[in-house]
Amino acid sequence: MARTVYYVASSLDGFIADEDDKLEWLFQFNDAEGVKESYEEFIAGIGALVMGSETYKFLLDNGGEGAWEYGSTPTWVFTHHELPGIPGADITFVRGDITVFHPNVVADAGDRDVWVIGGGELAAQYLDAGLLDELIVTYVPVVLGRGKRLLPVTTTTAPADLAGSRTLGSGMVENRYNLAK
Repeated sequence: MARTVYYVASSLDGFIADEDDKLEWLFQFNDAEGVKESYEEFIAGIGALVMGSETYKFLLDNGGEGAWEYGSTPTWVFTHHELPGIPGADITFVRGDITVFHPNVVADAGDRDVWVIGGGELAAQYLDAGLLDELIVTYVPVVLGRGKRLLPVTTTTAPADLAGSRTLGSGMVENRYNLAK
């Protein structure tokens, strides 16, 4: 059965991007020990992607159509804008409540997991709706002071269960939390 997972990196003070939506603070850790292996292990279990329009535009702006690294993995983009598709990619643009589309996303994932990729706003909607099963967050030893929040939820959650933790590189910690009760 597919789980819905928010896999993300965060600054120590809980931001996933700086105030200008930049990630240079994070990119300096791309070659740190264990980072590539962690990502490859995670992505191997993904059957469908869910993202917001800002994440989709970020991926286009920072890689273009030729750099779409997700191949034909079904991708659902929640947006209120008209956005270009990518040749060869399986992308569905939708508007509306995530709970309406979630069963279709899970069906697309098959026996693999759904990755809520990118922005905290969409992940927070999944968490608020009770649809987020797992949070995998890598805390990066950088303090930003302001920017895009990790999970800007509207209510306090029940305590999450720490399922595992490991050190990546020099100073990063990847924590896995089970959210489904």
